Amino acid sequence: MELAGRLDRLGTETAFAVSQAAAQWAAQGHQVYPFHLGDIDLPTPQNIVEAMDKAIADGLTGYCPAAGIPLLREALADDIGAKRGMTIGPDQVTVHPGGKPVINRFIQALMDPADEVLYPNPGYPIYESQIEYFGGVARPYRYIPTDDGFAIDLGQLESMIGPKTKAIIFNDLQNPMGAESTEAERRAIAELALRHNLWVLSDEAYFEMRYSGSSHSIAALPGMAERTVILYTFSKKFAMTGWRLGCAVAPRKVSEAFAKLNINDESCTAHFVQRAGVEAIRGDQSGPRAILAELEARRDATAELLNSMAGISVAKPNATFYLFPDVTGAMAVKGIKELPDFATEALHATGVSFCTRLHFGRPQPGEDRSHARFAYSGLPVADIQEGLGRLKAWLEM
Repeated sequence: MELAGRLDRLGTETAFAVSQAAAQWAAQGHQVYPFHLGDIDLPTPQNIVEAMDKAIADGLTGYCPAAGIPLLREALADDIGAKRGMTIGPDQVTVHPGGKPVINRFIQALMDPADEVLYPNPGYPIYESQIEYFGGVARPYRYIPTDDGFAIDLGQLESMIGPKTKAIIFNDLQNPMGAESTEAERRAIAELALRHNLWVLSDEAYFEMRYSGSSHSIAALPGMAERTVILYTFSKKFAMTGWRLGCAVAPRKVSEAFAKLNINDESCTAHFVQRAGVEAIRGDQSGPRAILAELEARRDATAELLNSMAGISVAKPNATFYLFPDVTGAMAVKGIKELPDFATEALHATGVSFCTRLHFGRPQPGEDRSHARFAYSGLPVADIQEGLGRLKAWLEM
């Protein structure tokens, strides 16, 4: 008996493969410093936990509306709209078990087989996986290094748009690079979408995970609300990665399609988790502020130590919880030619575990520098200093 052929087109979240290697090394009795996985080791704020406990005690453990409970849809519409300068109705919001399902819903509802979808590379690997799984053509657009980090190669992006192009996936405040679009870049992408009549998935998972400045949504630009789907997740701001709660904001006809897909896939997102989501948005915000302050301290420690190492340089982004340093010189220092070998040798010599550029899409023509991704969301500052201290000592040997 053979499995369905389409499974061959389904990728994975490659950071979990690095987790397995790190776990195997730890199982042998070694200390591991997990910079590889973008999870958060900080607890969910207590008021959110208590709201879930009360919802369970009140018996809210059965089915609920596929699109989400009205209380949460209203709270999300108000909060997302206010923070983006938009007017959003509750009927434009659908609730999902995490942010990741919004990628799936976007592809299923708006892409037909053989349609082309442009997506960021390096980028979140699930974009490419879902496009190809549902029979589309995944076309990666690239970033170019700048003094402040990375910028989208707008010339290349425009040259890729053709008669079969259906959509652009746009991840402002980007994983893995921490890159943030300028207003000019955001407007340029909006202009391309309008001129070529394209859908846009605006992945805004890190919209509120920022330490300075302010976030802006492409959906708020003129003409974009009717062609943009916003991906929102509770995972980051509220340290709710395992709760599996997110939403999509979309034009009403798209939201109706998303709700139908919810019915077919999981019926609904857990009612008591949604009640916790209402408290997260409407309730006391001291917990999320404390989470962000701790992450900022971790960012500063990670960036300072990485930049002190021979052959490593990195810009300090204003948002997300990722750093994407250039490690080309460090590899040369150690006489290592391949990125996977560099990561493995670093793990075995120092216990520091990290992803590489290769975990975020196939390298594109012309890439001549090597990068790694360090997620600092899962380690306290003391562990960051200890682990990266070991990495620095190894590079200086």
